[in-house]
Amino acid sequence: MKNLFWQILVSILAIFLAVKFVPGVRLHVIPGKSVYFGIKFTQDWQILIFIGIVLGLINFFIKPILKFVTLPLRILTFGLFSLIINMAIIFFLDVIFPELEISGISALFFTSLIVGILNLFFNL
Repeated sequence: MKNLFWQILVSILAIFLAVKFVPGVRLHVIPGKSVYFGIKFTQDWQILIFIGIVLGLINFFIKPILKFVTLPLRILTFGLFSLIINMAIIFFLDVIFPELEISGISALFFTSLIVGILNLFFNL
């Protein structure tokens, strides 16, 4: 349970850093459309926390399964395929949440790099 909590905090921090420092990554509330599970989000920080929670849950529950399934590819690429897994997860979040805008492959790459580096430090 403690690991899940820290994973969510790291994910919130990663999204925050990506929004602040990566050009092409934007997070904003869409008036009237930013409603999830009956909860209206009116501030950017609320959406940031919600997307961070979803990313943390994905990283905690689904990412270990993806890492196990892609183990041969990660061995062949000396672990660089983990970056592709991170990019796919971030792209999935970009598709699911219209409030998160990632424009371009370079912004997606640097966002997934931030998420990967923070997860690496968290796992140490």
